Amino acid sequence: MDPSSATLDSAFWITCGIILFLLVLSGFFSGSETALTAASRGKLRSQADKGSRGAQRALKITEDNERLIGSVLLGNNLVNILAASMATALFTRVFGESGVALATLVMTLLVLIFAEVLPKTYAITNAETAAAAVSRPISLIVLVFSPVVAAVRYFVRGVLFVFGVRIDPNSNVLAVREEIAGALHLGHSEGVVEKEDRDRILGALDLGDRTVEEIMLHRSGIEMINAQDDPETIFEQCLKSSHTRLPLFRDDVENIIGVVHAKDLLRAMYKIVGGPEGDAKALKSFNILDVATAPYFVPETTTLDDQMRQFLRLNTHFALVVDEYGSLQGLITLEDILEEIVGEITDEFDPDADHPLTRGEDGQFVVDGSMTIRDLNRATEWTLPDDEANTVAGLVIHEAQMIPEVGQVFSFHGFRFEVTARDGNRIAALAIRPLVRR
Repeated sequence: MDPSSATLDSAFWITCGIILFLLVLSGFFSGSETALTAASRGKLRSQADKGSRGAQRALKITEDNERLIGSVLLGNNLVNILAASMATALFTRVFGESGVALATLVMTLLVLIFAEVLPKTYAITNAETAAAAVSRPISLIVLVFSPVVAAVRYFVRGVLFVFGVRIDPNSNVLAVREEIAGALHLGHSEGVVEKEDRDRILGALDLGDRTVEEIMLHRSGIEMINAQDDPETIFEQCLKSSHTRLPLFRDDVENIIGVVHAKDLLRAMYKIVGGPEGDAKALKSFNILDVATAPYFVPETTTLDDQMRQFLRLNTHFALVVDEYGSLQGLITLEDILEEIVGEITDEFDPDADHPLTRGEDGQFVVDGSMTIRDLNRATEWTLPDDEANTVAGLVIHEAQMIPEVGQVFSFHGFRFEVTARDGNRIAALAIRPLVRR
């Protein structure tokens, strides 16, 4: 047949029109797949809450990604194969046997540009908008193809089962919290998210994974009131203390019998004295137990998230931490938990010496031994492990397998640790610097 007469054949133009239509369908499937998988479910939920029905449908069909992707891929492969077959037949009719190679070249370029790159580029840059727009037709396609997709799904799982691969349909490829954390770290590395914003959000996300034992004030640092002291000594201690609440013990520091609040103490003193013109000698008969409240004990394994909820529910900010044997381990306050989110909170009553981290002129950091590894990592952008110890001193003791002397130097985890001060058996201060400048 003469090629010129073939091109004038109405069947030729009809075939060309069908191929173009199939290319459009292929582009639709490719763009829809990209849009629905790249769209943020958080943004779709926000749009759905504002009344977007398209976003609601997109959320619904993306709940089962396996069925969604299977249906879209099935439709995409059908139209691509059909378009390629029709193009091959058309080019063979016009150009003979050489039409097969020509059809392959032309269809590859058309599919690549107009059915893959172009729609996917648009879908990536407008993921949520595109996902909402295509949600209605894709929902219908998923419904129509669902029997075939289900059969393919079971066949694939059967093949994977033979090779020892188990598929959990209810498991998420990436946990939401890990996805948020990854996005924050990526945003910070690219300069989009400020370090303080990243730390605050990550701190809030980690509350459910951390326990009160990790951030509590150790019992060695707790300031207490001896219930057997005379009233004058107790008043002087409370007035000089920088703390609002002080535990009250009798005979032994393990025997906590109450907690004294400075405001309650001052009110009781004022009442006993009898006002501004009263007699201060009346304070000698004061009994500290009259103003003490019952102590609140919590186990050391309580998560920070649960403990914060308990503080809010009980309208209290102060708890004593005990181990499994009931022995006092430390204390924790609501402020301690909030500091894990917003960072260190100081006021005019905090001691001036409370600076657990300072940087020397030689570039190394002088660190208080009681500083938590998490706080050190947050302040310096380091990645010291906190699996085996909570504090920097604990990490050094764990790695050294001994209580080091002043002046001893250790190297591990890519850092140099030098013990600069010791208080009894406690490492009071260390000088730390990376072995490789960062």
